[in-house]
Amino acid sequence: MAKLTKKQKAITIDGEKLHGVDEAINLAKSGATSKFDETIEVALNLGVDPRHADQMVRGVVTLPKGTGKTVRVGVFAKGAKADEAREAGADVVGAEDLMETIQGGKIDFDRCIATPDMMGIVGRLGKVLGPKGLMPNPKLGTVTMNVAEAVKAAKGGQVEYRVEKAGIIHSGIGKASFPAEDLRANFDALVDAVVKAKPSGAKGKYVRKVAISSTMGAGIKIDVTEVASA
Repeated sequence: MAKLTKKQKAITIDGEKLHGVDEAINLAKSGATSKFDETIEVALNLGVDPRHADQMVRGVVTLPKGTGKTVRVGVFAKGAKADEAREAGADVVGAEDLMETIQGGKIDFDRCIATPDMMGIVGRLGKVLGPKGLMPNPKLGTVTMNVAEAVKAAKGGQVEYRVEKAGIIHSGIGKASFPAEDLRANFDALVDAVVKAKPSGAKGKYVRKVAISSTMGAGIKIDVTEVASA
């Protein structure tokens, strides 16, 4: 068993105690004592088995108070749509040239958007972009003709969430420097989106466990009965 660091020993959080959402957020904020502005992260343990297609939980949600992160956006587009993407604030815009850059091992963006006519090119990058969660997807609004709106959404606090093999969704909801009420607003938006995305194949209790932590801090369990509609 790994030894606890001095910082972990200094944080007195009962790992088994269930906390209210607001109390948990304040504990996570107070536990974020690193020199950098730690991210406040939420883990949702769901009653699903993502190996079955009818139990996959995936989507996007716009956090009302933003993420606190600078998101670099790459767009596959040509002509007027490429100009539209640049005007909206896209960091990298291209077509075949962007594909070659990525094939050469350089990915200089955190989110990827494409117009439908570019998917023939983007499809060749599936083995590169797919494992990194960067493959544009119509269901997530990242394959679209409205590239300006998609770019602004990606830069304005929109995050993707996807359930992992163990049935857990991990997502950041802001920085430790955010006011507690902003983190609560983002927490509620994330949970609401995940609850609404409940798949038809899910059986029994859907949201089973919820925990919150800062990047370097201890996990704090939240009373699931406090999570709306869970």
